[in-house]
Amino acid sequence: MPVRASRGRTTVETTRGGHPLLSLALAAMMDDVQAHSGAVYLLTPDEPVLEMAVMAGLPRSFAAPWERVALSAPIPVSEAVRGRRLVWVNGEEQMARRYPRIAMVLPYPFALAALPVATHDTTYGAVFLTWPGSHPPELSDRERDQLTSACDRLAMRMRRAEDEGRPVLPEPDLSAPSTTTVAGTLGTVEAARMVARLPYGMCALDLHGRITFANAATAELLGIPVSGLLGTQLWASVPWLNDPAYEDRYRAALMSQHVTSFVALKPPSDWLSFRLYPGSNGLSVRISRARAVAEAEHAARLEGDGTGRLVTINHVLALASAFTEAADVRDVVELVADEIGPAIGSQALVMLGSRAGRLHVLGHRGYADPHLVERFDGMPLTAPTPGAHALSTGVPAFFESRQQLEHLYPVRREPRDGLSAWAYLPLIASGRPVGTWVLGYAQPHPFPADERAVLTSLSGLIAQALERAQLYDAKLQVAHGLQDALLPHSLPSIPGIEAASRYLPATRGMDIGGDFFDLVLSHGRASAVIGDVQGHNVTAAGLMGQIRTAVRAYTTVGQAPEDVMSSTNRLLIDLGSELFASCLYLRLDPVHGTAVMARAGHPPPLLRRPDGKVKVLDLAGGPLLGIDAAAAYPTTEVALTGGSVLALYTDGLIESPGVDIEDALAGLGERLAAAGEGPLEELADSLVREIGAAEERADDVALLLLRAADASG
Repeated sequence: MPVRASRGRTTVETTRGGHPLLSLALAAMMDDVQAHSGAVYLLTPDEPVLEMAVMAGLPRSFAAPWERVALSAPIPVSEAVRGRRLVWVNGEEQMARRYPRIAMVLPYPFALAALPVATHDTTYGAVFLTWPGSHPPELSDRERDQLTSACDRLAMRMRRAEDEGRPVLPEPDLSAPSTTTVAGTLGTVEAARMVARLPYGMCALDLHGRITFANAATAELLGIPVSGLLGTQLWASVPWLNDPAYEDRYRAALMSQHVTSFVALKPPSDWLSFRLYPGSNGLSVRISRARAVAEAEHAARLEGDGTGRLVTINHVLALASAFTEAADVRDVVELVADEIGPAIGSQALVMLGSRAGRLHVLGHRGYADPHLVERFDGMPLTAPTPGAHALSTGVPAFFESRQQLEHLYPVRREPRDGLSAWAYLPLIASGRPVGTWVLGYAQPHPFPADERAVLTSLSGLIAQALERAQLYDAKLQVAHGLQDALLPHSLPSIPGIEAASRYLPATRGMDIGGDFFDLVLSHGRASAVIGDVQGHNVTAAGLMGQIRTAVRAYTTVGQAPEDVMSSTNRLLIDLGSELFASCLYLRLDPVHGTAVMARAGHPPPLLRRPDGKVKVLDLAGGPLLGIDAAAAYPTTEVALTGGSVLALYTDGLIESPGVDIEDALAGLGERLAAAGEGPLEELADSLVREIGAAEERADDVALLLLRAADASG
């Protein structure tokens, strides 16, 4: 059924006539299934977008990234509308696997259900509700029936309102802070007196984090009078609490409905403990002195050099820039180890991937014994290890000490790796886990909320780089396999001719190219060919294979050299390729000591005579293959006496930035003259040694050496 929006005009006003249709329906649904937050979305009439109309139970800021969402977005409410079905996410792990974008923003234990609000022919919007992480992993049949029925009833009411000309409009959220007085909040004067007598601080926060009550001990501990606290957010009115880490604990308590806590330093030296007790309408906060606990944590964070530092925005920008240059997985591992490890004070790194349901160690750094890491390679993803768990579930894990790790994973007790704390962070890209990066610390290491948030955020950047690198590696493997299959693995033995060859790929792009060579023996006739197709990619390699095959076929049927070139030229044009190719083809006659050559725009070969003199052969020829179907390729006969060496090569051997090609050709001739007496394999090595040692090669290189046997030998 196609999605058709209601005709109602969406504005920011309340419902016409003052009937809070959406708010009442949402509140009833939440009450029926004991959900602690929820929202209703309306489908806009002019575009495929869901817009939040009312929210309850939590501040709208919790769902700010999803106030307006496209129907195509990978989030539960959009999926519910597209599929016209209930979508259930039973907790933190499932959220990380299925909706990693939401898990990155709200990394807390909670469950969520999303349903469409629709009749049989019209979709009006959607609803989502959330529960604490303690909710059973499955919705009960009663909960499913109640939610489905409630959404059906809401859709019918919206249709009725539309038919009556009463457009359904957004309404005020139901999570607005209470405006009752302090006395009203406490209930009785006696209760206020009781709280005032407590030796520790007690304050109440509404759902927005605003202080609605604070006792005298709170004011004394925070150093701010009660009048300066009421109506303000705790982290806004207390300067030394203005830290995202502390606000995160408030968000975590509300989302999970679990007690959370943190320790903060009140300058200059007072450490305070904050414990947050959540409820459906806000939080109660207990504040007490915690000098011993806080100082111990502080000392642990200051141990070593830089263990308490976090990655700054400059680190992130530098890392993002560096990742643009990372081609393969090894580059990514080295960048993470070099750029992030020192910044956060970790001493070891492991990068894990998966292949065929098993762990795969992509790289590691900082382990004295590599076998401690490599033993995990090939381990099933179902194995009870933190690395496998993080990779398969998409949920990060932090272990502040070895005791904490061994309590949850006792099978890891031996052998030991010399580390005392670990962070296991899933790498999620394109909505799926692509790996896990593991940080190891030499000393016990606390992971406060701000550090966890930074590491989790960095995971997204690393995941994108790793996904690109894995794709590059896969393409490179396929390309190298293709080229390896197309080039000859060995050269045939030809009576009267000794042969040697070398091939060096380019170091730019995918390290493959279109250079090729071959030696063919057919019906007693020996032929050699060398050529160069434009480009350094799979297309060039594929076309190279077609040309090499064509040359072999035309040689086998007995065509003359000029005809082999003409036939190959026409084939290349018929293939419709936009690439051109240079080529040099020769028919060898070792008995009579001659070679007949045909050239198509290829660099001239070098001939080293038995007396050691080297000559650049000036051959007749035609244009590059693939340009002119009527092109002719005249031949030249060259004497190939015993002991002579013929060097066929591609332009990558003589073309270098900043070097004149005539000088490069002269240098090649000098090396051929100097080493030409030695074994042919050693001669081949000497001719490519200089270009092979270069850090970068802009072009691939092919070399084919042919030596005529010396009749006197």
